[in-house]
Amino acid sequence: MKVTLSALDTHESSFLPLVVIELAQDVKEETKEWLKARIITKKKDGGAQLLFRPLLNKYEKETLENQNLYLVGASKIRLLLGAEAVGLVKECSDNTMRAFTYGTRHNFKDFDDDNDDFLSMAERQFIIKHELENLRARDEKMIPGYPQAKLYPGKSLLRRLLTSGIVVQVFPLHDNEALKKLEDTWYTRFTLKFQPIDRIRGYFGETIALYFGFLEYFTFALIPMAIIGLPYYLFAWEDYDKYVIFASFNLIWSTVILEVWKRGCASMTYRWGTLVMKRKFEEPRPGYHGVLGINPVTGREEPLYPSYKRQLRIYLVSLPFVCLCLYFSLFVMMIYFDMEAWALGLHEDSGSEWTSILLYVPSIIYAIVIEIMNRLYRYAAEFLTSWENHRLESAYQNHLILKVLVFNFLNCFASLFYIAFVLRDMKLLRQSLATLLITSQILNQIVESLLPYWLQKKHHVRVKKKVEALKADIDATLYEQVVLEKEMGTYLGTFDDYLELFLQFGYVSLFSCVYPLAAAFAVLNNLTEVNSDALKMCRVFKRPFSEPSASIGVWQLAFETMSVISVVTNCALIGMSPQVNALFSESKTDLILIVVAVEHMLLALKFILAFAIPDKPRHIQMKLARLEFESLEALKQQGITLLLPTPPSSAGQLKRPQPKS
Repeated sequence: MKVTLSALDTHESSFLPLVVIELAQDVKEETKEWLKARIITKKKDGGAQLLFRPLLNKYEKETLENQNLYLVGASKIRLLLGAEAVGLVKECSDNTMRAFTYGTRHNFKDFDDDNDDFLSMAERQFIIKHELENLRARDEKMIPGYPQAKLYPGKSLLRRLLTSGIVVQVFPLHDNEALKKLEDTWYTRFTLKFQPIDRIRGYFGETIALYFGFLEYFTFALIPMAIIGLPYYLFAWEDYDKYVIFASFNLIWSTVILEVWKRGCASMTYRWGTLVMKRKFEEPRPGYHGVLGINPVTGREEPLYPSYKRQLRIYLVSLPFVCLCLYFSLFVMMIYFDMEAWALGLHEDSGSEWTSILLYVPSIIYAIVIEIMNRLYRYAAEFLTSWENHRLESAYQNHLILKVLVFNFLNCFASLFYIAFVLRDMKLLRQSLATLLITSQILNQIVESLLPYWLQKKHHVRVKKKVEALKADIDATLYEQVVLEKEMGTYLGTFDDYLELFLQFGYVSLFSCVYPLAAAFAVLNNLTEVNSDALKMCRVFKRPFSEPSASIGVWQLAFETMSVISVVTNCALIGMSPQVNALFSESKTDLILIVVAVEHMLLALKFILAFAIPDKPRHIQMKLARLEFESLEALKQQGITLLLPTPPSSAGQLKRPQPKS
């Protein structure tokens, strides 16, 4: 018997598996039956009304392996109703973007009752994830078969199953045919071309598409800096007077590119529908816990945790821990400077070629230590932020990003600030900056993409041999795909990818007047980063669930803050140059006042530019205003309708609309 899609379909003629649920090996049968019933039961009865099938039937489990793997899908009508429930925005026939409704489905562009491509696979999987996460406890007090797994009305069943270890993981399946087409236009051919951002969005969703769009945009934005910085590096190394022009250009550049990105991002997300997608009320995050009570806003029963306890944890535990880590980072930095002094002393004593190479060793070792410390601190920051017990996922992410950014900024840039403003050794500053930048880029490429890809290839070979040995006469294509994908690593989001770009932006902008070649190295790195990140998404990690996004979120603020800090550092470096100091040899006070005045003028220029460049193009502003006007008019009409008297029915009673299942 062959494992084929048709063999799995017993009720629906076109059951397409979209999501995989893996249960623990020792899960009790009553728990499986209960979970199946809740997934396939109609919405009006508290179920998700989805399709649910085991990956293997009884015969195949005996022949192959007893895998507790289940496939989840949905009928076409169910997916369309789900699209309305999650508020997906689609393009109408009149070229406007509107929230999809099943009743007006024929008004939407490219919709046809026989067309299965109206919803992308990523959107279908997002809908199924939303429905699974919104399966909530009703009368159950516990998960059947597991008395210790308590439930209360309104609790998300999937989150409880995951935290109890009954469900191991839930992940969307790859579409191998669509993935192959995407790879052919994305990264398999090493040519300089634009990325297929719309195709990436169609396959992986808006959040990941925005990251790759920003990576591509940032790479192209670095090219002018790289072109201008190259002659400065080659012909005017010590001429700080000319660096004033370069630093001023850098400051204007960093402001303009971030403002232009916001405009491009708004155009993209409007076209995708996420810019006008209404924000849903945030549910409590999975790890949130507390005493069971009633939420005063929703009226639902959920855990309640006093805000003062969270603040005590933040200020009495998290903040001191972060400060301790920052102190340890500075301690490691001083060890690095001791190593630099030892290498320099050795070179001055011998003066050989070997000792001249040895001068770079402390910086390389320090760069490796920085990467290790950043990764270790990330785990500690995640644990602390989770322990703080934030109710909302957005609050959790904001506190985590703040912790990580503060530490990474100090850990990566403290040594450069110390060299620039305490030691005042510009030669050592150039050497350290170049070494830190290049070493961190190489390490990130190896750790994030090449090493996981090599390990995944080895695992792929093992699984193929295992499947062939177990059942040579079975077409186990689907079985092999699911087993391969369930062992892949889980993509943890774009956090680390944006963090890498943030630190790169810091290396380029903070000390541009000392090392103008940084932008050129960043461009070279990003050209390979696009391909390695694409490989990572397609072949190393499980397919992540699509997540609607309208912008890059808090990272926009992080980049803008870095550009403000770069104004201060570049003005201070220029003020410290020998040429500028020679002009104010008699009065250092005048020099300081002039540098501060110039810095304030440049900051004012930055804020004027940010204000003068609108965040959204005018045509997008007009379309959004039109949508808002139509929404207000519709609300007015609805209010008038509700106020009008309703004639009684023949039975003398008002007819109630029947809810759709």
